[in-house]
Amino acid sequence: MTAEPVAPPTPAAHRPNDVRPMTGDEYLDSLRDGREIYIHGQRVKDVTTHPAFRNSARSVARLYDALHAPEAEGALRVPTDTGNGGFTHPFFKTPHTAQDLITSRDAIVRWQRLVFGWMGRTPDYKASFLGTLGANADFYGPFKENALAWHKRAQERVLYFNHAIVHPPIDRDKPADQTADVCVHVDRETDAGLIVSGAKVVATGSALTNANFVAHYGLPLKDKRFGVVFSVPMDTPGLKLLCRTSYEMTAQVMGSPFDYPLSSRLDENDAIMVMDQVLIPWENVFMYDAEAANSFANGSGFVDRFTFHGCARLAVKLDFIAGCVMKAVEMTGTAGFRGVQAQVGEILNWRDLFWGLSDAMAKDPVPWVGGAVQPNVRYGMAYRTFMGVGYPRIKEIIQQSLGSGLIYLNSHSSDWKNPEIRPYLDQYLRGSGGIPAIDRVKLLKLLWDAVGTEFGGRHELYERNYGGDHEAVRFQTLWAYQDSGEAGALKDFVDACMDEYDLDGWRRDDMFDPDEFAFVLGR
Repeated sequence: MTAEPVAPPTPAAHRPNDVRPMTGDEYLDSLRDGREIYIHGQRVKDVTTHPAFRNSARSVARLYDALHAPEAEGALRVPTDTGNGGFTHPFFKTPHTAQDLITSRDAIVRWQRLVFGWMGRTPDYKASFLGTLGANADFYGPFKENALAWHKRAQERVLYFNHAIVHPPIDRDKPADQTADVCVHVDRETDAGLIVSGAKVVATGSALTNANFVAHYGLPLKDKRFGVVFSVPMDTPGLKLLCRTSYEMTAQVMGSPFDYPLSSRLDENDAIMVMDQVLIPWENVFMYDAEAANSFANGSGFVDRFTFHGCARLAVKLDFIAGCVMKAVEMTGTAGFRGVQAQVGEILNWRDLFWGLSDAMAKDPVPWVGGAVQPNVRYGMAYRTFMGVGYPRIKEIIQQSLGSGLIYLNSHSSDWKNPEIRPYLDQYLRGSGGIPAIDRVKLLKLLWDAVGTEFGGRHELYERNYGGDHEAVRFQTLWAYQDSGEAGALKDFVDACMDEYDLDGWRRDDMFDPDEFAFVLGR
């Protein structure tokens, strides 16, 4: 008898195991780790119960629970490619086809619809980077194995990372080594790892993440001490977050969910991340070299994928805003006005633009390393530019179309429970066409929270700048065209036209020169 072939032993790193993504409760429990978070002059004991973070934390937990729902199979969750026998969010995997990217995009959309498009830094956001680490591990040179290990860990657990990659906006005209007291740098090397100090911004949502990713984005580095790229768990000793005002907490003090339905549960608190003699174990280091760190933005594949995620997220957000505005003009009785219809139509045009860019990024992928593909970054660059133009324009349209309707509102949900004033509210705040006052107010308070509150103002700033400043997103597009040779091809196209004529007329045999009709030649 012929012996059956014996399969080679499976490497330990790829043996099936019972590792799965966190549930919502497990995610909340993972945040109770003693992390140093400061807000309103005090250290937060538990972000899952503190009024500045607790509802936003539960909005994220809702996403993790959705991964485990039966209807998530094949759509929001797919088998891992690590060999562990588990499942993951599709965007954490290495895509090899346009269909892989479409599946990832649709999963991004499914999660975003649970937060109505208002949380830009959901756990799949950092899969923009983590999902590249398998195919692109060689990019990290001596730290290749670290890249592979984090690709596996992040995918199997759907870990919640955020990033902080920008230097504090201090002496921005100087390289990092000239502001060493501020910028993240290595203080010393040890057998256990690197001791790091300095600050990074803006650590959006980091109070609610499992770990943060630190890299370089800015003026080129020359000093190795500053060329460090690494991950750092949020409970690492010496790591501190100094948070901005909490819109969630303000909403609870001054209002109710009825009054602030978005900011009271979807506030991704932005923070200054400070590291004071923080130990970064060697296994968490991705780069430790100035030249390598300078190449991160272009070489990691992150830009191609974060624009992919951001464009899909914004498209969902504009679905929500468009729906709000269409309902609002009906409630205020202006839906039939020609000018209002034109403005609502423009919002829908912007909405369709970003959905179209999202489709194009997925369906026209670019071959990448190791048989992987990337979303088409040309459309991603267009998204970066036009989100900073479109979002302020949409906000302007809302203010023009609804005017005082956005503030012709009572102060608090408790007003409706006061029998002395309830009849007046019902009479004088009612909507058009017999719409009850409470329904009109509920919608317009939602829209005011979207565009008029501090939360709304922060979102405009976010859409304008989170993909890069207004100049950088444009000149980086030009550089990309120049580097790829596509700029030359466009100019060659023009040359092809000009080559067909000269001072003596057409250089093509199939064209007629105007000699017999030319007035200026006196013929």
